[in-house]
Amino acid sequence: MKLIYATFGMAAMCAVALGAQTGTTETKTKIEVKDGKEITATGCLRSNPGGGYMLMNAKGEQEYALVTNDDLSKHVGHRMEIKGKAADRGDGKVKIESTGTSGQDKTTVKTELKGDKADMNYLGVKSVKMLSASCM
Repeated sequence: MKLIYATFGMAAMCAVALGAQTGTTETKTKIEVKDGKEITATGCLRSNPGGGYMLMNAKGEQEYALVTNDDLSKHVGHRMEIKGKAADRGDGKVKIESTGTSGQDKTTVKTELKGDKADMNYLGVKSVKMLSASCM
């Protein structure tokens, strides 16, 4: 869990550092799951304290950290069906690439997380479907 917070924190720090250099900075972040297995997962959608979203199981335990650039805030607290590529149990990788442009200067930070991290499972979101307006 700490690994994903650290990764996103590093990308954010790089973007802030770029912003401090000049008044006009553009930052783009691309996040994707590579080589994972296509799955369908169901659970309760929650906000991740470090940013983003997570899918929780019936026991309230985190099943997947969701990898998406989509705004899913309107579905927080809903029971959801999420389809996508999973990077877990040794399968797949999560690639994060942040690019900041300030005038003529361009900085790119690339990070890769492998699915063999026992404390975190990632799901690259392809589609979402609300099953219920509550998680009960």
